[in-house]
Amino acid sequence: MTRPLDPGTPEQFRRPRRLDVLIPTRNRPAELAVTLSGLAAQEGVPGFGVVVSDQSDGEPAYAHPAAATMVRALRHRGHPVLLTRRLPRRGLAEHRSYLLSRSAAEAVLCLDDDVWLEPGALSRLVTALDELGCGFVGNAVHGLSYTDDVRPDTHRHYEEWPGRPEPERIRPGTPEWHRASIHPAANLLHVTEKLDLPAGAWRAYKISWIGGCVLYDRAKLVESGGFDFWERLPERHQGEDVAAQLAVLERHGGAGVLPSGAYHLESPTTVTERDVEAWEVVLSESTAEV
Repeated sequence: MTRPLDPGTPEQFRRPRRLDVLIPTRNRPAELAVTLSGLAAQEGVPGFGVVVSDQSDGEPAYAHPAAATMVRALRHRGHPVLLTRRLPRRGLAEHRSYLLSRSAAEAVLCLDDDVWLEPGALSRLVTALDELGCGFVGNAVHGLSYTDDVRPDTHRHYEEWPGRPEPERIRPGTPEWHRASIHPAANLLHVTEKLDLPAGAWRAYKISWIGGCVLYDRAKLVESGGFDFWERLPERHQGEDVAAQLAVLERHGGAGVLPSGAYHLESPTTVTERDVEAWEVVLSESTAEV
């Protein structure tokens, strides 16, 4: 039997550092263990912190022995870990806003609880954010069960940034909005294979939004409003990441990073009630204010 797991305290955790990883989770002990194992294997970004906020119906996912072991492994390798519960649930945007408030790091990685990062992925994202100087960079997640499902019609939406990403005002109905079609299934994996990049090389490409693994310049995210719009949303929503990214894109620009080292575990979603798209609410409000 494993010993009790120390959750840590917000006061001890919330310290200035280069990077914190923010993970919301609910009813996913196995997936959380895999996600944490990917973080524990990262190199090149010493001392990054990890915040896990749990909204499970029963005991927190991080109490499962496999997840608890990965928490201990992260701490053993010099990474502060804060384990919290955020109940009652008030929706995805509120949960992300809460996680963001736990961090004082220069950059924050919003990482879903069903994403495994290959070794080197985190270092590549941090390098890209530093070199590009934009509001965020991201790794679209690969669905490896779609490896043999090649969709060449989506590849035309891949377009590289020639230099630093510029601010963009992206809205539904524009050609830029359809860039997101490069991300489902294994589309980006197929694009990467065609490019045949040399070892260690990466490319920044134009996006409308990215789900699952997004590294923000925290100050730029907060200046753009963060996830504070949660108060204006009903609890049953999705698309909160899209709303936040559109705001950051408009002010500071953003980019996808290829190759992506993020892999989706393809588990059933725990967000089954999705009555409202958060980005639709936020965009309609901004249009009304003009």
